[in-house]
Amino acid sequence: MAFRKPVGTDGPAITALIAACPPLDPNSAYCNLLQCTDFADSCIVATRDGAVAGWVSGYRPPAAPENFFVWQVAVSSAARGQRLASRMIEALLARPEQAGVTHLTTTITDDNRASWALFQGLARKWGAPLEKTPRFERDAHFAGAHATEWQARIGPLTPKGRHQQEDF
Repeated sequence: MAFRKPVGTDGPAITALIAACPPLDPNSAYCNLLQCTDFADSCIVATRDGAVAGWVSGYRPPAAPENFFVWQVAVSSAARGQRLASRMIEALLARPEQAGVTHLTTTITDDNRASWALFQGLARKWGAPLEKTPRFERDAHFAGAHATEWQARIGPLTPKGRHQQEDF
């Protein structure tokens, strides 16, 4: 498995991967293209034999650059069970562009067991607390059309915890 920053030509494969990973919300192809180009420093793609097997998109919120927000995590069915998602997140945090990050955040619906397991596992591995608070509520933010998105916030992250990566 190889990890790298995405490039514009990865857009279609990433769009297809996200579509194949319910319950992920699909983004427009244009959004994925912008993530692959304008946000490449905060996104990662995993490839095996040249094919996209995994994707993590994220960013550092301008109002809180000490946070790294994980937007989406997608792993192909063929690559599941190999800790690929956590390895991609750790590789992202190890990049020089993420120097100064003290907290990892994301939003997850209550019923997304795989995502909760991923982020709870990272918190355990890093020895950091995980806070769960409502961020976007079903009625107030989604007009009843989407489940509440709970913010998972891990941190503070220690340099030791952030760099306890396994060999890839």
